Amino acid sequence: MEQFLSQYPVHTRINVAWGEMDALQHVNNAVYFRYFETARIDFFGQLGLLEQGQKMQIGPIISENQARYRRPVTFPDSLLVGVNISDIGQDRFLMNYAVFSQAQKVITTTGSSLVVMYDFKTGQKMDLPPELVDVLKAQEAAKA
Repeated sequence: MEQFLSQYPVHTRINVAWGEMDALQHVNNAVYFRYFETARIDFFGQLGLLEQGQKMQIGPIISENQARYRRPVTFPDSLLVGVNISDIGQDRFLMNYAVFSQAQKVITTTGSSLVVMYDFKTGQKMDLPPELVDVLKAQEAAKA
């Protein structure tokens, strides 16, 4: 777990709900995208990025998502969903996720989201604000 925490210094705890399991008695594959979403919003909240973007009517939108399922997760379990940043570009960056099962003591699922900065006033993508680039680069450097 120490290695997980050093690679993913920003993480969110999520308890698996009984209703998230499917007929095959493990967490349904689609649920992981909700876990990623929860961790993504928590990440932005922990860094104070949501309020600033709302004031300026700009924000991140998802261009694409992907997940790789390594091991099934079942109820009951408590997960840590870690987030780190890579591939920072002019108008986009990659958010990488890892789901650590506390019951299994292992990463069960990995994934990523390609995030594009969007101007809600103009309805167009935009360059990442310099302040955001600084925060993202600091997060990118923080992973071991």
